[in-house]
Amino acid sequence: MPGTAFELGLNSFGEVATDGGRVLSDAETVRLLVEEAALAEAAGLDVFSIGEHYRPGHVDTATPVLLSAMATATERIKLGTSVTVLSTNDPVRLYHAFSTLDAVSDGRAQLVLGRASVTESFHLFGHDIADYDRLFDENLDLFMRLQREETVTWSGTVRSPLVDQHLRPRMRSGGIPTWIGVGGSPNSTIRAARYGLPLMLAIIGGRPQRFAGHVELYQRALAESGHPALPIGQHSLGLVADTDEEAADTWWRYWEPVVTALAEERGFYKPTRERYEEEIRDGALYVGSPETVARKIARTARDLHLSRFDLKYDILRLPRRARARTIELLGREVAPLVRELLTKDSADV
Repeated sequence: MPGTAFELGLNSFGEVATDGGRVLSDAETVRLLVEEAALAEAAGLDVFSIGEHYRPGHVDTATPVLLSAMATATERIKLGTSVTVLSTNDPVRLYHAFSTLDAVSDGRAQLVLGRASVTESFHLFGHDIADYDRLFDENLDLFMRLQREETVTWSGTVRSPLVDQHLRPRMRSGGIPTWIGVGGSPNSTIRAARYGLPLMLAIIGGRPQRFAGHVELYQRALAESGHPALPIGQHSLGLVADTDEEAADTWWRYWEPVVTALAEERGFYKPTRERYEEEIRDGALYVGSPETVARKIARTARDLHLSRFDLKYDILRLPRRARARTIELLGREVAPLVRELLTKDSADV
């Protein structure tokens, strides 16, 4: 894995920020995200991605629109999704949105497809949660055929059939980079390999190395399906600051209430400072100074054979100054050190 080929990016879930203690409005946060994409490009990062959520405090409900605004404010950085809930998106509308984005951005569009770890979109768009797996399977099949074939005839059970359908504007030949997001399901890992799509591991807790089995399964399934080796990426949460202490204290202040609320909603343990510090040290929180975060990313990249790492840098009410500092440090200090460490490892092999 050549260190120079390693990509570093940012993921946002459109979480409302604060400025000088004042909570920004939804509209202000939307505009802030466009500014942060430009800042990420200036800092030298490779990818900026937006999620898809329908919860209070999130403004990422119209991802292609946001990404198109970012395309007009940037020139080089790749623009994509940290997750697109394919189960509740119509594949034809999704194709049109991202073929248009790809044209606007001059070929910089990409996306990560997922089944949904939170399910608000099912009720919102009139889908039955009982169709969770069937919706994703059929929509993925249709979406990939629309990308890979000029004219599509298709039928299934979750939407009307298509006969000799030719969509405009056309994506580039073969479609845009499309990853499958996996949060722990072996079936999703095998599905990514079967379609010949890159794998994005969503690791939000515990030791990242526990996903080594998914990596081995993916690589084996690729070979069995006759596909070449494909990129593997990781999505995790974190913050970069000038010192380890500053980073840990800042992230805890905003991460703890969010995770406490999720614990009450989903029935898992409430966070403690001790467990939090264990997650920073050995788990999936990438919180610290540039050197601390860089060394941890490089270690995970070696263990999981990664070619991309995306840091989910925003969390509800995190000050815009802390968000901006993370972006600058990740691009200007963390990324070069990660590539240096990985290049050194490659040379030592």
